[in-house]
Amino acid sequence: MIYGYARCSTNESKQDINRQVRELKVAGAEQIFLEYEHGDSKIKSQQRAMLEQAQAGDSIITLEVPRLARSTQQLCEIIDTVSAKHLRLQIIGSITLDCRNGQADPMSEAFLQMAGVFSQLELSMIRARVRSGMANAKAKGKQIGRPQTTAEDIPPIFFRHYPAFAAGSLNVSELARVCNLSRTTVYKYIGMMNGGRSA
Repeated sequence: MIYGYARCSTNESKQDINRQVRELKVAGAEQIFLEYEHGDSKIKSQQRAMLEQAQAGDSIITLEVPRLARSTQQLCEIIDTVSAKHLRLQIIGSITLDCRNGQADPMSEAFLQMAGVFSQLELSMIRARVRSGMANAKAKGKQIGRPQTTAEDIPPIFFRHYPAFAAGSLNVSELARVCNLSRTTVYKYIGMMNGGRSA
């Protein structure tokens, strides 16, 4: 079995994951796990499910090392799992770590770990630039962050379905789905309906 893994940092309404899916299919992926989570997040539920489902002899493919993890520690944990379960991990067009017949080739494992170090470094540099830019903008008197959300910003479709949620007929996930909103946004609107304000 060939499993594909695609990940974006934000949800499908903000970031297109379809390019990864297309390329994974071309590379032979038979089942693709989609993740919307930050690269250094400790919890990647779809990745965990894929690794648990994979059996000895299976392959896992992804487009880039940062798709798997932006933390060297997490990448090393993935390598350990691939080795222990006798899997094959392929970074398309780059590094292949084949543990199907035993332990990984030390050189391939080392190259993969080095790629993980550079991936984590890249994320740290991006965050440093963002913090610097925000501090510079704040120093110039510019407002940092998103504009404050008020009740006037809540879409009519939310008001239409909120009574069903309040009555217990819909849970948060169902309310988000029927309103075509993210769960985070729904939680924010619910808080506002309960008398709070959210920025």
